[in-house]
Order: sequence, then structure tokens, then C-alpha cells
Amino acid sequence: MRVYKDLGMVEQLGSGVPRILQAYNKDCFKFSENFLRMTFPASEKLSMQVTPQVTPQVEELLKTFTKEHTRQDLQDKLKLSDRENFRKNYLQSALDEELIELTIPEKPNSSKQKYRLTEKGILLKDKLV
Repeated sequence: MRVYKDLGMVEQLGSGVPRILQAYNKDCFKFSENFLRMTFPASEKLSMQVTPQVTPQVEELLKTFTKEHTRQDLQDKLKLSDRENFRKNYLQSALDEELIELTIPEKPNSSKQKYRLTEKGILLKDKLV
């Protein structure tokens, strides 16, 4: 163990268990004949990701939303000419992350189709601005 300390791979020798006991209740430890089981409670803050990881393209897209928009409207606002690139890297990514939604979900290929921010998208947009 001293080698790990000398290499800076551990802070202090023998400090782990006492530090765990300070932070957690002894009920977290279950001793049996052949092993020790440690079960640590997770806080809700750690288990819930507040800000999803999104690409810069999706961030750009979210910033353009003010209401419901057509695909062409969004593409024009972003000054993008390649429809396939826009669909794949902007729209589909944002749809997959549930940041935007279709206004006519039962007809995804409708000529009247528009897109709007979801609640998750609104929250993320507010953090980006």
C-alpha cells in the first residue's frame, strides 16, 4: 500500500473506512461469513440528471425557438442549406433527447408539421440563454 501512497494514487493510508463511517450509518454494512456487503443510499440529486448532455447543434436549435416552427423556418433561422444534415444532426437529435416534439405526432410526414419545445427543452433553453 505504501507504493500507492508514494505514487499519489491514494490520499492517506487507512483513512477510507473511518471516513465512510463518518458519512454513513452503520446500517449500510452487512457482514456475513465470507464477505462484507456495503449498500449506500443514493441521493435524488445524484440519480437525476438535471442538464442533459447535448451537442452544440442541438443547443443552437433550441436557442432559435420562440413558438411553433416548421422545419424550413428553423433551418432558415440557423442559415443551413443541407436538409439532410439539419434533419439528422439538429432535429432528430433534439427529438431523441425529447427536447422538442411534433405538433402532429400521428402524422410525422405531414406538410403542416411543426415543432415545439417540450418542458425539458424549455428548461434547457433557459439554462443556455
